[in-house]
Amino acid sequence: MKSYKSHSDEELVKLYVQGNNEAFDALLSRYNTKVYNYIYGFVHNEALAEDLFQETFIKAIITLKQGGYSESGKFSSWLMRIAHNKVFDVFRLEKHDNTVSNDEYDVDLYDYSQLLESNIEDNIVADQTIDELNYLITLLNEDQREIIRMRYYQELSFKEISDITGVSINTALGRMRYAILNLRKLAEEKNMLFQY
Repeated sequence: MKSYKSHSDEELVKLYVQGNNEAFDALLSRYNTKVYNYIYGFVHNEALAEDLFQETFIKAIITLKQGGYSESGKFSSWLMRIAHNKVFDVFRLEKHDNTVSNDEYDVDLYDYSQLLESNIEDNIVADQTIDELNYLITLLNEDQREIIRMRYYQELSFKEISDITGVSINTALGRMRYAILNLRKLAEEKNMLFQY
């Protein structure tokens, strides 16, 4: 196989669209670890991460072959956006697939007084969790605190974060990944039971 290390992403994309499958193999080799780790960081399930990883590259192949890629110079960002969308498609499906049955709960969902009681307790626990999370966020370095606040509190996209902070989208994604990993580590160290 010819070495494509010196080729830019855009050159490899053009070669692949022209029928050179080795060019796509080079792109796959260049980004497979990054894409897989990004997906796994959200789903924490090897089999699901593998499936989503494959779906990401299948979507990329189809889009490239159909001429749907036009983001000159930004292949890695485009690929990571596909991976991101695949992950969140799964979360959206899980959310919609959840059906509610009264038999599955210790309280009667139709008894308002029991529900109100459990909701007050849930709210107290949720408030405590938010307070603990806010405390942990203050322990992160400035870059990681900033990206958590921009992404989750201001609900900015990674593109918007990239534009505001003047860093690449990949840097913003990397900071988010490390922020989440550090929050998990801090939660474990401080014996806090919630998950991110």
